Parts: sequence; structure tokens; C-alpha cells
Amino acid sequence: MKYLFILGRNIPLSIAEVFSFFNRSGIKILNHKIVNNGLLVEVDKKIDNKAIDFLGGVISIGEIIGKNEPELESVDLYHGFNNKMSYILWNFTDSEDAFNQFSDYLKRRFRDEKLKAVEHRDPRSSKKIDEEYFVFEDSFGRIIQKCDYKELEERDMKKPVRRQELSISPRLAKIMINLSEVKAKGKLLDAFCGIGVILSEALLQGLEVVGIDVDKNAIEGAKKNIEWLGIKRNYKLINGDSRRVNIPKMDAMASEPDLGEILKKSQKEENARETLEKFEKLMVGVLNNLRKNISGKIVFSAPNIKTHNGRMGCDINRIISRTGLQLTAGPFSDLREGQIVGRDIYVLE
Repeated sequence: MKYLFILGRNIPLSIAEVFSFFNRSGIKILNHKIVNNGLLVEVDKKIDNKAIDFLGGVISIGEIIGKNEPELESVDLYHGFNNKMSYILWNFTDSEDAFNQFSDYLKRRFRDEKLKAVEHRDPRSSKKIDEEYFVFEDSFGRIIQKCDYKELEERDMKKPVRRQELSISPRLAKIMINLSEVKAKGKLLDAFCGIGVILSEALLQGLEVVGIDVDKNAIEGAKKNIEWLGIKRNYKLINGDSRRVNIPKMDAMASEPDLGEILKKSQKEENARETLEKFEKLMVGVLNNLRKNISGKIVFSAPNIKTHNGRMGCDINRIISRTGLQLTAGPFSDLREGQIVGRDIYVLE
């Protein structure tokens, strides 16, 4: 089976997420190739028809149909439209000839089948799109799953308790869960759970979760947000300091700690270093307390601060040397234009 993953803006992070997703799903990647923001993977098993719901850094998933016109002739390329349809043909090839060959084939076939079909070249088209196809090098395929951004936005914006400046998005929460490679029905810890964004996304995936936060109001907010989703079981919330609390045995951890003060302008290097050293000390204390009860991967974000002379991140080697853990992936930088404090994501084990 060959699938195309159309990746979001942070391509390195999205690639790492897709690979981790397959690992946690027990699906072996036989081969892969990247062209622009298109990742084509050959795998040994069929993916779930709702795989996109588990991914935060993927726009769409497509499936290869064929490499030439004879292979496409027996394939139904549209789903019961009367006599009109609009479609997009994604281009993941450097060969205009290959792209135009499939583009011309679609136009000719739709015309022969007396279908009024309009091709849109811009994926951001405001027009209603009925079907999406793609060309990846010399292969043609169809988009079979698309991210439901409206549902994600509603889950983010309409939850009863929000902390806009402090909480991560559901999209990033999904990415971090995948990077943890926690298995289906596994147990996931969030040592800095805040109002429960990571916990909520994990519970929606059928995981069992434990959330810790020193802020009692945050714990109460997490409870309200989880209950708002209609979930009443498989979670435990602890109001306490993750450097001291006792936890049950967990399979993995995914957390966004406090990244420091919200800043509006670039910092002096000495100020940034002070913030980063405080963060490193916190993480050493937390990981040394919790790691003995975490059997798998530990995923966390760390501050990446813009200074007058460039950007500065935490000293991961200091954390590693003082905890006995190993870096298995990262850092993956997640930075927005104009953002003073961004994040680096690390995976330890």
C-alpha cells in the first residue's frame, strides 16, 4: 500500500509525527520519499479510514491509484455527482510533462463521461471542491481523508475553560501524543497538564491519562473541559508539584511545561539564559521524580527565545546528563513569525 501525506507548515515535525504514528500503530514503513510538503510512504498494512483524526501535522491523506491511463480506466474517479464537479490536482513532481499528462487525462475522461468538471490549481480555492487528486512523481492518486479543521477549531474555541496565551493547540497536542508512540489503550502522563488539551486529545483516542498541575484552577479547568467532551472515565487529575508527586505506572509522557513569561520584545542573552536555566532545573527535578514509573518515551516542549543576537534554546545535554535519559528525536522547533518565545520539542527515553 502506498499513501501520500500532505504535510502542514512544519515539515520536519510533521514527518517525525507520521513515522511515530506508524510505529505506534504497528504498521511497518517499507519505503518513503518526500517531495515538497508531500510524503509518500509504502507500508505493509492498510491504514485506518480515520487515521487523519489521530494526526495534527497532516492536511490530507491520499492513496496511489496507478501510474498510467490503462490502470486508471477501471477506477471510479468521482462519487456520484450528477453532471457537475470541481476538483483539485495537487502537484508533487518537478516534471511538468508528468503533471500535464494526468491533468489532460482527467479533462479528457470527464469530457467523455459528459461530466462538467472544473479543475482548480490553487488548493486554497474558496470554491466548493468535490474531489481532490494528486500527482506524485510518475504516479496518480486520490485524496481519501482530510483534516476537519472546523471540528478542531470548535474543540479549541468552544471549550468552557480557555487560556489563550498558555495552552497549546489540539493540533500540536496530537503531534506530541504521536511522538510519544503510546500504543492503543495505553497510559499517557501529562506532567504539566494545564487545562487539559493534551489529556483531552489523548482521551478522544481511547487512551487512559493522568494529568498533574501545581495550579488548582488549571486542574479544575481541565476537569470541566474533559467533562464537556462527554468523557467521564479513564482519567485522573492531580493537583501537585510534578517534582514530588507519586504516579502510577505509565507507558509514555507528553507535556508542555511553562515556557516562561510572555514576552513582547527580543531579550538580552543573559536574561534568556536565566529563563532557560530555570527551565532546565525544573525539568531535571520533574524527570528524576517521574521517569522510574514511565516505561516509554518522554515528549516535552522547551522555550526557544529570541535574543538580540539570535535564538536560544535549552541545554538538553544538561538535562540528559542529570537524568540518565537519552535523546531519541529532536529538537523540532515550532516557531511563528514575530514570536519571541517559541518552542523546541524533544523526545527522550
